[in-house]
Amino acid sequence: MKRWKLITGVIIAIAVVATILAINKKKLSQTNAGGIQDVYYVSVAKVEKKDLQHSLSLVGTVTAYNDVNILSETQGKITAVYVNVGDYKQAGSVLFQVDDELKKAAFMSAEANYDKAKKDYARFQDLYKQKSATDAQLDQAKLGYAMAESQYIVAKRQYEDTKIKTPISGIITSRPVDVGATVQGSPQPTLVANIVDISRLKVKLNVAEEDAFVLKVGDPVSVTTDVYPGVTFKGRIESISSKGDDAHTYPVEITIPNEKAHPLKAGMFARVEFTTLNNHKTLVIPRDALVGSVREPQVFVIENGISKLRNIVVGNESGTDIQVLQGLNEGDTIVVSGQSNLVENVKVQIVK
Repeated sequence: MKRWKLITGVIIAIAVVATILAINKKKLSQTNAGGIQDVYYVSVAKVEKKDLQHSLSLVGTVTAYNDVNILSETQGKITAVYVNVGDYKQAGSVLFQVDDELKKAAFMSAEANYDKAKKDYARFQDLYKQKSATDAQLDQAKLGYAMAESQYIVAKRQYEDTKIKTPISGIITSRPVDVGATVQGSPQPTLVANIVDISRLKVKLNVAEEDAFVLKVGDPVSVTTDVYPGVTFKGRIESISSKGDDAHTYPVEITIPNEKAHPLKAGMFARVEFTTLNNHKTLVIPRDALVGSVREPQVFVIENGISKLRNIVVGNESGTDIQVLQGLNEGDTIVVSGQSNLVENVKVQIVK
């Protein structure tokens, strides 16, 4: 009898415990109108814009602002040279004289014919007004004038080409020909000199694709060289190429003035510091908010107390923050703690 009483007591105790557990489970798993069954406790943060401290320093090559190969546009023998390597020449200065005897004679003949044709045409115009010349005579005089003018222009240009001039102001860096050398014109012109304008300089380098979309033409930069330790040159971004290379980098050109106190030469190395990146405001979130890897980043966004998993695109990192390029807006509420067991479309309780 006692044994049956003991068994009955144990069964009643188990039933009571099972009933309590069922009641507690029901309380913890009450279903609301949206189908949310569990409450998850998380910590959150707001998506905001900050100054992303992203420094970028690259080494580039200093080049002349303008580098021109001077070619001969006429054929003949050089009779005089007016320049040496290292000379500074103003634009339009004569560097070489090519034998011009025949070109000068042709020019003088064309000039005389042009003057005669011009006078004949003017005379026939007067005669035509007086009805002393026919339409055909006037047209013939006009044609002769036009042909003489074209021959005069060609002869004048050929004569002027015997004086080889520099198209820009700058310093002569090479002069491969001398007096007595024979030069050729088009279609295979002879290289007679090279001139560079280094009153301003360019620094050429390549930047990564993520930086190419942040930098802007006109942004200021700081340039330093090993030749002048402690001296900083102020420059600006002159151009950013719209086409990348096989390494997915984009050519960028920086312009800097060539100071007399600290002159630079083409071919030197220079280090460029892109200062505008240090003050670039962008959307950032805590690195801890990411779900998954940086390659396929996701975050949980809280909307009306419900968790929503969202794909994002991230950029540069700075300390514990990471840049957000796409997927979030300023002011969004994201989960920064407690997302390890969190799933989408569940009710969350924010813990401060």
